[in-house]
This record gives sequence, C-alpha cells and structure tokens, in this order.
Amino acid sequence: MHPEMQKMREIALIYLDRSGGLQKFVHDCKKYNDSKQSYAVYRFVISINPSDIAELDATLGNYVLHNPIQAAQIFQTVCFIAIKTLSLIEQLQTEAQISVLLKPTHLPPLSGYVLSLSAFPFNYSSRRFYTSEGIAIAMGTVTKYTQGARFLCTEETCPFSEGYRYIRVHMPGATESATVRNDFVCSLCSSPLQEDMKFRVLGDKQVVELVDAKVLNALKGFSSDKSHVRIQTFTVFLRDELANKMEIGNHYKIIGIPACVQNGLQATTCIEVNSIQLCKPTGPPFVADSFKYLLSLASGSCWRFTAILANIFASQVVPPGTYNSLKLAILLSLVQTSEEENADYLDLLVVTSDTLVIDRLLHYSLCLLPRGIRHPPLSDIFPSVSKDKHGTGSASIHACSAVLAKGGICYIGDLSSHKKDKLELLQSVLESRTTTVFIPGKKYGEEADQQVTISIQTNFWSFVDVDSSSKKHIQKDNFLIGQMDTSLIPSNLLDGFGLLIYNESPSCRLPPPVVQHILRKALSPEATLYQVSQQFRMQDYEEFILFAKNLHVGLSWEAENLLQGYYVASRRVRRDSVHGSTLSASALKVLISLSKAHAKLSLRRKVLEEDALIAILLLESSLTLKHGQSAFCVAPNPVFPFDLSDENSLQQRDSYLLQCHRQLLKFIGAYGPGIHINTNEE
Repeated sequence: MHPEMQKMREIALIYLDRSGGLQKFVHDCKKYNDSKQSYAVYRFVISINPSDIAELDATLGNYVLHNPIQAAQIFQTVCFIAIKTLSLIEQLQTEAQISVLLKPTHLPPLSGYVLSLSAFPFNYSSRRFYTSEGIAIAMGTVTKYTQGARFLCTEETCPFSEGYRYIRVHMPGATESATVRNDFVCSLCSSPLQEDMKFRVLGDKQVVELVDAKVLNALKGFSSDKSHVRIQTFTVFLRDELANKMEIGNHYKIIGIPACVQNGLQATTCIEVNSIQLCKPTGPPFVADSFKYLLSLASGSCWRFTAILANIFASQVVPPGTYNSLKLAILLSLVQTSEEENADYLDLLVVTSDTLVIDRLLHYSLCLLPRGIRHPPLSDIFPSVSKDKHGTGSASIHACSAVLAKGGICYIGDLSSHKKDKLELLQSVLESRTTTVFIPGKKYGEEADQQVTISIQTNFWSFVDVDSSSKKHIQKDNFLIGQMDTSLIPSNLLDGFGLLIYNESPSCRLPPPVVQHILRKALSPEATLYQVSQQFRMQDYEEFILFAKNLHVGLSWEAENLLQGYYVASRRVRRDSVHGSTLSASALKVLISLSKAHAKLSLRRKVLEEDALIAILLLESSLTLKHGQSAFCVAPNPVFPFDLSDENSLQQRDSYLLQCHRQLLKFIGAYGPGIHINTNEE
C-alpha cells in the first residue's frame, strides 16, 4: 500500500473522530444492523469541512476539493475497516457495498470555485466541487433512480456467481444506463453478468432548473446596467435526502459536481448537488444622510415625513407635487413586501385615463425592489406544467411572473387586457395567497393525479383604463355620491385588491407641469430636471425601501382600537338589504397592512394613531370609489387635499388631518357602540 494513501486514511479517521462524524457513522450502522436485512449498498453521508481537513493534512484537503470521487474512496475504505473491526454491520461482506457521499460545508471564497454559465471557459469536465447560485425557475416531480445494484456471473461454476463482488453504484452525472445495463461481463471468466433484482436499491431524484439572479433585472423590463450578459438556465439534480429541499422561486446557493449528461443526440450540462443553502436577502444597515436630514426636519409631526417623501418621489418620471396620493400608496406597497409566511400584503389597482404616465410611474417604482417583475403579456402569471425535457417523462412545474416576484411586486399591466379565466385565477390568489397546480397522472406517467399548492408571496399592481372600459359597456345611471362605474371589473376581484386609487386628471387635460415634464424628457432623456432628483437619487430610494421593509413593527393599543372602531362602524353603515354589509371581511387586514406600512415608511417600529388615521382615510377613499360615500364623509383626495409647496402648507395639512381625526372619533362614537376610543379630552 502506498504510504501516502495510508496516511490520508489515518487522517480521515482522525477527522471523523474529532468532528463527530464517527459517532454519526456508528449510529447509521446501528440502524442498518438492527434491520437484519442484507443490502447491496450501504449508503453513508459524511459532512466535510474543507478548512479543517486541510489543516490536518493538505494532501487530503486537496483531494476533497479537487478530486472528490477519489476522496470518497478513501473515506469508503476507512468506513469498511471500521465496520469490520468493530463488527458494526454483520451482513456487510465487501468494501464495494459501501457508498460514501461527501458533503462539503463550504468552499474557499475564490473565483476558481465559482461556476457561472456566462463565464468562459466553462470547465464542466473537471469532476470537482464548485459553488453556484440561482433562482429555482422550474421544478420536476420526485422520481426514482437506481442508487445501487448487485450483479452476478451467469456461469454457475464461477466463484463470482454469488456474493457481492460486482456492485454498481450511481456516480455524479451518470445516467440510469451507466449504472444498470445488460452488457457487463465477468472479469474472471468473461461470462455475461446478470442483475439480482432483489437487491436493487432505489433512491429519490428531482430535476430543478436554476437561473442566474441577474435575470431579475431583465424581467423588470428596465436595467440601468448597459453591459450585455448571457443568461440561461442550468439543470441541477437533487437526490435522496435533498429531494424537495428547494421551493420554486427561491434563491439558493449550491455546492456540487458539474457533469455532462447525454440525452439522445443532445448533451446537457448539469450539476449533481451535494449541499443546498437558502439565500435570504438582507437590507442595508442604514439610510442615506439626505433621508436622515429630512426626517429630522419633519420630526415635529408624524405625518410630514411621509408627505414630503410622496411629494418628491419619482421625480425622474413625474414632476414633484403631482400624483401624491398614488405615489404614497406605491411607497406603502413597496415597504410592505416580504418573503415571510402570513405576511401583510398591499395590492394596488389604479383607475385612470392617463395610462401612459401611470404605467411609467408604476414601472419606475417596481424597479426599486430586487424582485420587481413586469409581467410579459404573452406569458403566464401563475405556475404552469409541462413535460420534463430531460427524458424522464415526468411533470415539470414552471415558475411564472407571480412566483419570481416573491417578496416583491408583480406588475400585471392593464387588468382589462387579461382574459376571464386568468382574472378568476387572480381573484382566487388574492383571496388565498396560494395557487394549485394540477398534474394529471396518466399524462405524466404517474399512477394517480397530483395537486401541488404553491404560495404566492407578492404584491400585485395593475391599472384599469376608464376611457377604454367605458366604450365596452353601457354605464349605469344610479350611482351613489362619490361612486365610480367599476361594473367592468368583477366585484370580488375588485375587493381582492387592497387599495383602489383613482387618478382624476384625464389624458386630454394633463396638468401643465406634467406636460412640460414629458416634453423636456422627450428632448433630453438623460437630463436631470429637478434638484430633488440629485438630492434623492434612485439608488438612495432603493436603499431606503430595503431598510424600511425589513423593520418589524407592532400595533399600539390606541391604533388597534381606532382601526377596530372604524371597521365595526363601517360594517354597520355600509349595508344593503340584499347582500348585507358591503365591507369585505379582508378590509381589516388591509387596514392593518396600511398602518404598518405607514409606520415603516416613517421609520418607526410602533404603529401610532397617526398611522392608523392615514390607513383609514386611504381605505375610506377606496370604499367610496367602489360603493359611494358613507356617514364618514371624506374629501375626494383625503390624504392630500391640497398642494404641498412650503412649510405653511404642511402645517395646514396637519390641521386638516387633526380635524379628520376628530371627525373619525365622532363617526365611531355614533355608529360603533361598544367601542371605547380615548380622545384628547380624556
């Protein structure tokens, strides 16, 4: 035996002992031994820390990183000797029955260990560990593969016609035919080998398509990066304990061995995954100094900071001081995005006749988030199913716009451009935040049909063109005060969107500042038209929103009472004799989501009464558009009743909001009996 090989085996045993791997190995052996069943292959998963291995022995560390298949053979021999020495598995006969899978905890943070399909040259034949990142964009169902098999010589007089001399195990990148075939021959007598089917070991296999996270910039429909990058999906194989460890739409960092799989005349580059790590987005630890200064200036009022933010927001697209209510709603929706389960969502539906400017504004805003997706018109909004292209014949679920926008915004454009069945599915998703994919078993080679439920964790934005919708149907005459004609949109779908915003200015009579802005931008697209665009850059807003959205806020007792009081009173006021209350059950969730969003936008961790008031005014304005005015009579534009031009106008707005607060308390006192609200007098 080569002395260097013997030394590496000793080092491997020392590492297993020090890392706790030997104790886990003994425990796994006990499970095999207790079963009293003979296996063709005994599989062991060993966690490897390359840094610790390299400190013990540089040669073995080099083997683990650059020749993992031979390193696995070293650990295979160590495991076999340990089993025989300690009598851990009585049924084990040969070393070939041991299958070892090495799982590195990490790889050196060097560019040579990073695999990128867009980089050249792409070395897929080295058969060593690489790390890669990507978003799971398609995912197949779990199927079976041959983990190991036992072969016997067909010549009865041959000593290898029994026992465990010929054991075939799956190797990274190998196809099913490489593991199990009918053309193997005996090395002793050259007779054909035949598989002993009783000892075939099956494992789970799942095919997943990953794509570089840079694709998100392309799916926004806009990118400030002028460089050209080639982006394509790459296939990864998840086997055994790693099957179903990925969720479609999530961002993962993987460690695996690249290989080239032949499928007929087509060759596909893939990665056999050894370990998976979920990549969670982290926001910046602070906001820009310009926002800090603005916050200090507006510290005298809980309403001024967000008012100024909305006033100057998106000055690259629309002039400051225009579309303030819509811009505030957009900012609230941006900071109320999360990948957490049972998160608070805030969907927006804009009713407008000025579709060009509104589309530009919404498109600009979604680009502020890492996961802002502009839905392509000819693709699916929700996941779809097709046959796996790797020859397995199984079903593959493809992530579409809503799944890729996880933790962000899915902008679906003009709502009236989507067909009825798509709108019905959208309504179902808005209500449940899940979608179900049906997989017919007969079509995809399964015994039974399957239903896969996928969570949709995104905010939806859309708009409706009132000019085009009015031409498609006859408008009703019996409108209540403040009510809009929304009969083109199904009422349940309308209620599914948390907030309905009406942009009053018709496209034929745009405000003069907007007209001037459009003309100046047409002449000089790259020009900076306003000073605030230099003081508050797009990058500053990106960092601010990422910081604000990661704040964890809680409801104060006063804010919770105010929200509940308004909700109960509104349900009693907004009733009809046929359908009962016209206020949907989800309205309270929308109120809480709006309140938390306003607190986040104000960089506070506690929801105050002032936040709850803004939420109530926004929702009441939305309800007025849907159902007409109630006893709590608010102005058409209740959050921004007049232009903000100087400090006096901000002070005037504060006085107006205080008056709205007093009016709200009277409304709750009159129509919400049993609800006790503290007033300033108390």
